[in-house]
Amino acid sequence: MRHRLLSCTMPSSHPPFSPSGPRRMRALPSLIFFSRWLQLPLYLGLILAQAIYVFLFLKELWHLVSHAASLTETNVMLVVLGLIDVVMISNLLIMVIIGGYETFVSRLGLEGHPDEPEWLDHVNAGVLKVKLSMALISISSIHLLKTFIDPDQHSSQAVVWQVLIHLAFLLSALVMAWVDKLTSHAPHVPVSLADSTHD
Repeated sequence: MRHRLLSCTMPSSHPPFSPSGPRRMRALPSLIFFSRWLQLPLYLGLILAQAIYVFLFLKELWHLVSHAASLTETNVMLVVLGLIDVVMISNLLIMVIIGGYETFVSRLGLEGHPDEPEWLDHVNAGVLKVKLSMALISISSIHLLKTFIDPDQHSSQAVVWQVLIHLAFLLSALVMAWVDKLTSHAPHVPVSLADSTHD
């Protein structure tokens, strides 16, 4: 009895487990987790691609300004639509770079920054896919409008295929938005309740 009391009062040589303290990862999980940084060159490459689009935008803008007197209204409209197309592709790149890096690589630490994008605080893989789909629909709409303005440059079969591809973009965006809405409104089971069901 005395030995049992002494064993109960003696301090344990093992430190108490602290669930909130940092936990060292094993070698393989740590390597897998670190592999997310392999995406960094991809996002840097997209930044370089955006710089190329800026150069093309300025080149087309200079062409529009320098030849404004000789261009017809249709030609001006086509050039402007091309500029809008470049801007939308640039917006798509920004969403992929910022949203993808924040979601899959590391946090940007922009909380409280006055220039933080309003969609960044609730971005996840589902929201990012829906926004990318909407951007693709906008880009497809610009290309379709350019085709309708100057239909003589395209065959009837090419126009039909463009319309079908645009409708496919619309349908896929609706499906992804519906799936994202279903997953975001799914009932959440508390951890304590889930643990009690296994007891």
